[in-house]
Amino acid sequence: MNIATEPNIAGKPYDEKAPKRRARPVLWFFIVGLLLALLVGGLVWFNYFRGKMIAQFFANNKPPPVSVSVAEARSEIVPNLLTAVGDLAAVHQVNVTSDVSGRVTEIKFEAGTHVAAGTPLLQLFDAPEQGDRANFKAQSVVAQLSLDRAKQLAARQFGPQATVDQAQAAYDQANAGIAKTEAIISQKLIRAPFDGELGVRHVELGEFLTAGSAIVSLTDLSELYDNFTVTEKDSGQLKVGQTVRLKVDAYPGKTFDGKITTIEPQVATDTRNIRVQATISNPDHILKPGMFATTTVVLPDKPPVITVPETAVDYTLYGDSVFVITEKKTDDGKSSLTATRTFVQTGNRIEGRAEILKGVQPGDRVVAVGQLKLQSGAAVAISTDPTPPIPAQPPRY
Repeated sequence: MNIATEPNIAGKPYDEKAPKRRARPVLWFFIVGLLLALLVGGLVWFNYFRGKMIAQFFANNKPPPVSVSVAEARSEIVPNLLTAVGDLAAVHQVNVTSDVSGRVTEIKFEAGTHVAAGTPLLQLFDAPEQGDRANFKAQSVVAQLSLDRAKQLAARQFGPQATVDQAQAAYDQANAGIAKTEAIISQKLIRAPFDGELGVRHVELGEFLTAGSAIVSLTDLSELYDNFTVTEKDSGQLKVGQTVRLKVDAYPGKTFDGKITTIEPQVATDTRNIRVQATISNPDHILKPGMFATTTVVLPDKPPVITVPETAVDYTLYGDSVFVITEKKTDDGKSSLTATRTFVQTGNRIEGRAEILKGVQPGDRVVAVGQLKLQSGAAVAISTDPTPPIPAQPPRY
């Protein structure tokens, strides 16, 4: 095979140092890379710009302040109370019954009336006993005459002393018969054992009653017992003579006063509770035995504690908290109010107020109404609407 060595081919000179064509692809890759870099940079800049504008938008479009009602935390002495649930029982209450059997001949009372002690209530048939008493009285008269005669004869030495003794025995037997018969007659006239209110009548005229049959209930309503229980832990705070106040569902808003009169000396082994009894005066006779009563024992006062309205406390599984109002100055010199959630330790709740043992200082302003719409750090505005009715001062018992 022949290799051309001529200095030109087809009449054109041949130059061995002609420029290479590889520079064109490098330039192309450079241009593409530059375009990609510009594209990526533009995307990054766009995202940055968008985020900045969104943040600026929300910064300039803050939601309006939430309207809330505010109350001030204050230090005060609150009543030290121990609350329990009890039931009322009459000091004197009985079902009037008959001691003996017999037929009802007269009903001397009206159901539901007030009777005094000794008032006759019911008469049983006692004609045989009345006859026995007349017989024994006659025997007593004869025995008295025989005794007087025997004593006169014995004094003159005309009769033996044995005759006097026999006459005395006969006289005593006649009087014993009278006493026994009168006791049976008194048993057949049933009387009220004490002053009180009669209940529903359980007998009818002509009915035969056996001994122990109920006739009517009799209740003394002038005083009642309030029986309630306290835990073993609280029993050490109780003493005889302490004041108790109770409320019943029948008379909402009305309070009745009393005193602790008895504290059971034993602790129930099954419940670990102690039974306590208080005596309640009931001059109007409006309390009834058997009523349930919410009993409050007034204990000695504790040192002053910080209190807030009970509505201000947010009770959750994560802990109790309140929203404390703080005031801040803005750059333009204006003041703004914000609500900050503050966790607190609560104590007792008394008459619409809650004890704050830790987390709030006296004078702090807290949100009383409207905290459900709040988040910590949210702007707030104090509402002019009145807060829910809460006693200005806790009741002093």
